Amino acid sequence: MQKNRVYYAIDMKTFFASVECAERGLDPFETNLVVADPSRGEGAICLAISPKLKSAGIKNRCRLFEIPKNIDYIIAKPQMKKYIEYASEIYGIYLKYIDKNDIHVYSIDESFIDATDYLKLYKLGAKEFAQKLMREIREILHIPSTAGIGTNLYLAKIALDITAKHSSEFIGLLDENTYKEKLWHHRPITDFWQISKGTEVRLRKHGIYDMYGVAHANEDMLYKEFGINAELLIDHAWGRESCTIKDIKNYKTKKKSISNMQVLPKNYNFKDSLTVLKEMLQNGCYSLYKHGYVTNLLHIYIGYGDRSKEFAKGSLRLNVTTNLYSFMEEPITKLYYEITDKTREIRRIGIDFCELHDKGLEQYDIFTDLERVRKEKKLVESVLAIKEKFGKNSMLKGIDFQENATQRERNKLIGGHNSGES
Repeated sequence: MQKNRVYYAIDMKTFFASVECAERGLDPFETNLVVADPSRGEGAICLAISPKLKSAGIKNRCRLFEIPKNIDYIIAKPQMKKYIEYASEIYGIYLKYIDKNDIHVYSIDESFIDATDYLKLYKLGAKEFAQKLMREIREILHIPSTAGIGTNLYLAKIALDITAKHSSEFIGLLDENTYKEKLWHHRPITDFWQISKGTEVRLRKHGIYDMYGVAHANEDMLYKEFGINAELLIDHAWGRESCTIKDIKNYKTKKKSISNMQVLPKNYNFKDSLTVLKEMLQNGCYSLYKHGYVTNLLHIYIGYGDRSKEFAKGSLRLNVTTNLYSFMEEPITKLYYEITDKTREIRRIGIDFCELHDKGLEQYDIFTDLERVRKEKKLVESVLAIKEKFGKNSMLKGIDFQENATQRERNKLIGGHNSGES
């Protein structure tokens, strides 16, 4: 390793499936297990599959009907609350040895760690300290993990994603030199972090198929093709990354937004989809109020159920800046009618609350009944207090009891998946 920084990217192997195996006292490397909701039928997506199933050639995120009938396996219903508890305990293990300012939680099962200042403290090499953390997670929680070690955050991530899986110890190590030696000619290029299929297609038309090709391409051409994003692409092709965990901790977004996308349990007609959109609008307004934000800009997205990737989408600029549902319902309904094809079935609905401002910038026009505003705020505060104390389903609106409404069921979910609680 180079003598600058030492970063780790540590990922729990098939985290949800490993938690389910741990709960049952089973070894995920010896157990065929999938995490899926069988109540959704054979088409249910497997949120995770155990390493043993992966070794049999089964792809992660497959559907139940895609698993060969001759393979016996356990179906575990998702328990998102349980997975969050395990993730918290894993974070607790890191905190025994590392300050929170040197840890960035990237996702529920993956974290970045700046280990530089701890190697001398614990008198361990970079690989040995990573093994210590991984071993403790395995011994205490029975969750296997994988680690990438790099001289910058990007190389740690690439070591995790590409080289660690080929190591018997599940640890990959990279610096800028070994990155170029081992991975400059690695294909497909989409194995590299932040290289999407679309980026691959755009590079291919210039005869570029790997990171060596990017590193030696004409930079003017790359900037013309990718704009400012070419800078990051070029740096990554050479194994460079200037961002640190301190930079991540200090980053503040210029604009804030709240987004919600929902995949419906079946294809919905025009009328029932509007019911769901209004539920999502109400839920979003509650979230804005709870966190002290207001807005006057909303976007909605409508995805059709005929397997096309097409979205109907539209934007709405309100003449007030608020977080109250009563000011948004009618304009959103009007926008929905304008952009949505009434003859097609709908499967996906999204709503964005954009350009959020502090509630101190709340603004109404001269025609607004401010007493009505005061009463609605008082009602919202009461609703949120009851929900906080007794649960999200303790107080609902009449719309939530319509036949194809989804909010009651979604209130039982975490991250769109079953929480594991009755």
